[in-house]
This record gives sequence, C-alpha cells and structure tokens, in this order.
Amino acid sequence: MALNLDVPSPLQYFASLVQSDEHFPLLEAAISLAQDEYPDLDVQQVLGDVDQLMARIKRRLPADASALQKLRLLNQFFFHDLNFGGNINDYYDPDNSYLNAMLKTRRGIPITLAVLWLELAGGLGLNARGVAFPGHFMVKVNLPKGQVVIDPFTGQSLSREELSERLEPFRQKSRLDEEFEMPIGLYLQSAPPREIISRMLRNLKEIHKTQEDWQRLIAVEDRLIVLQPDAWPEYRDRGLAWAVQGHAERAVSDLEKYLEQAEDAQDLDSVAKRLEQLRRETS
Repeated sequence: MALNLDVPSPLQYFASLVQSDEHFPLLEAAISLAQDEYPDLDVQQVLGDVDQLMARIKRRLPADASALQKLRLLNQFFFHDLNFGGNINDYYDPDNSYLNAMLKTRRGIPITLAVLWLELAGGLGLNARGVAFPGHFMVKVNLPKGQVVIDPFTGQSLSREELSERLEPFRQKSRLDEEFEMPIGLYLQSAPPREIISRMLRNLKEIHKTQEDWQRLIAVEDRLIVLQPDAWPEYRDRGLAWAVQGHAERAVSDLEKYLEQAEDAQDLDSVAKRLEQLRRETS
C-alpha cells in the first residue's frame, strides 16, 4: 500500500520552526531562509556541516579550559583558522544572508556570521548572546570577570569607548538630546531568536526592494508575516508588491488588513487611495 506523505512547503516548514519562543531553533530557522532561493537545499545536511565544525573545535578544547580560554579558542578557530569574516567586496549579495552559502564562501554579513558563531559558542558552553546593535549586529559573552562584546564581521573585541563611537552616527541621525542620552547598556541587551530571524529577513527585504525584485520580496514578506503576524506594515509592503506584480486581489486583501489594524499610521491616506485604485481594477 502506497504511503501518502505530504512534504511541507518551505514556508510551512519555517512556520513549524518558529511557532514557539520557548523552543526556537535559531540555527535551523536561519538555515531554512535559503530554501526560497535554493529549493533543493537540505537543511539537515547544513546542520550536519555545522556539527562537524563543532566536533573539530571540541577536539582542540582542553578538559579544564576556562571560559576565557574557550572564547580565545573559538575566535582563533572561527576568524583565523576557518577565515570567516565580512564580505566587504559585495556586502549586499543576498548569499551573505544564507548560511549554506556562507559556509562555502566563509563570507557573510554581521548577523549571519553571528548566528553561526553563537551556535559554536553555545556548544562550548559559553554564555553568549546576539546583540541587536543599531546598524551592526554584535555578539556578547559573559565571563567571570566581565562582559566581552565582539564584532562578528571582523572578530574584534570592542571597548565601551569604541561602542560609543559606533553609536554616534545613530544618535546624530536620531537627533537624540545629549541631556537624555540613553546608557550604552540599553543598546547591548540580548536579542531573542525571533528578533534575530526578523532582522535577517528585513536585510533580505531591503536588498530585494532596492533591486525591485518583487517576487523575492513577497517570499520574504510571507516569512515575516508568519514570524510576526501582527507586524502590520509587512502586510502593506506585501500588498504593494503584489500590486506591482499585477495581483490586484491579493494586494487588496493585504492593504485592507493593514488599514484595519494600523490605526495611527501616517500613510493611511496614501494607502487608502492605492487600495481604491486596486478595487476599481478588480471590479
């Protein structure tokens, strides 16, 4: 008797991974983002490749290694022996956001490098977390004698003064009053896995938007909406992309939902006008 086994679509698989914050497999979810671009991608194979890296570094680890020794060993292994680092020559290549591609090229953007680094750090027993630093994702490690913040793009450990310097353009752009300047610690809070995956997807979204690649943008929006169902601007942006693609009915559905939920948005009038145009097209 033939077995009827329904294979989940990439989006359904992604939804199954991100449904719970309590059991959120960051690495697996991050790898799965590449399935839209690489339909034949074997996520379990990529997980196996990371396991092999983990086994290699553990073989070098002394049984009595301290947390600081583990951190130094990890950084030597990751940034020097394996030569992982930032893709300064083609920063906006979408492959920089895909773990399977990055494992081959050893080049990525800060957040993708961070996800892999965090997986290895966790395997070594380090208390490491991602940091959603403005404009540049970081990682941090809590050690017995203090906290270390590392730029995964370069492997550089950053002092508080260097972090403050990196914050300055953000503060100027935001026109933050120095009298009410927020302490730097607020910018170094741990980023939960859902936020990390969201930031990865938004990076891809910006690339596809800049390239006016609406089909790929819609695929990213599908994942963002699964990840954060109440992120109403994503419905708007997906609806506008559907409209450009000529799918007026789908566009209407998304824009209607946005207008129903985003009550205080500043663009309600312009979106409403676009919605009326699309309704006329479908009538």
